[in-house]
Amino acid sequence: MLVLVTGCGGFLGRSISAQLLRRGDRVRGLARGEYHDLQDRGVDLRRGDVSDADTVDRACEGVDAVIHCAAIAGVWGAWSRYHRVNVLGTENVIAGCHRRRVPVLVHCSSPSVTFDGGNQSGIDESATYPAKHLCHYSDTKAIAERAVLAAHAVGQLHTAALRPHLIWGADDPHLFPRLIDRARRRRLVIVGDGKNRIDTVHVDNAAAAHLAALDHLTKVDPEGGGRPFFITQDEPVGCWDWISRVLEIANVPAPTRAISLATAWRVGATLETIYRLAGVEREPPMTRFLAAQLARDHYFDISAAKRILGYRPQVSTAAGLESLRVAWQDKV
Repeated sequence: MLVLVTGCGGFLGRSISAQLLRRGDRVRGLARGEYHDLQDRGVDLRRGDVSDADTVDRACEGVDAVIHCAAIAGVWGAWSRYHRVNVLGTENVIAGCHRRRVPVLVHCSSPSVTFDGGNQSGIDESATYPAKHLCHYSDTKAIAERAVLAAHAVGQLHTAALRPHLIWGADDPHLFPRLIDRARRRRLVIVGDGKNRIDTVHVDNAAAAHLAALDHLTKVDPEGGGRPFFITQDEPVGCWDWISRVLEIANVPAPTRAISLATAWRVGATLETIYRLAGVEREPPMTRFLAAQLARDHYFDISAAKRILGYRPQVSTAAGLESLRVAWQDKV
């Protein structure tokens, strides 16, 4: 099978590409960078941006499936930037699949598409999209997810959207570096009572879930077609306990200061207004989205992914953290 992986140079895209190659599939990658190491491993790399329709169309030519990972993440920035990549880019991928008659599209979405700032305690995919999102990332990812699911048509284009939550691993370039940097500069504080529970997912498990969805969607009439799926470790953890364990591995003191969610929310709202009016591009140290994520429950029922896709986490949280310890022992 020849699979196009958009965003193949990213953290998740690399793991997906590696797993596809290991099992004997061919991989065509679409990314903005050169990534010679991926080419050395056998990836047919096409340079370009998913926001360019012609680039996406050419990349889709002759492939058997698309796994769409390219996206702009984060909780701050101009709407136009998020919309261009997350919405228009996804629309280009859908259009490319239609034009090139690609039969399978697996879309990497996010659990944040259902997040309104309240607790998400063991919810499943029946949870609705909120009337108002707290940041452009979750808003544009929700628009993109809806478009992908609406594009599902039996016998023509089989689609599904996966929602991996807080992807992590030894080579994570996003979550852990920010967490460690904030803790080192003593800018990380416990928000709320410190008892909220969250889900996470190891990058290898997240990648394996995308391959499971890919295989499922090759069926004549896949049960999971046109559906979203939460993807996690299936091991909810205490948010601040987990953060403390990661910081301990990084030899960084865990935070001890705490503020209430109400205080963090007010600070975030104020900073968002100031930064927006001043035209500041860098992310504020606190936002309403971040405050809620640090204080609220966000863990999920992944029964659908297990039953329909056959997904099972292969890397436990304990094993993943131990591999983190080994990888970081001489680096952090």
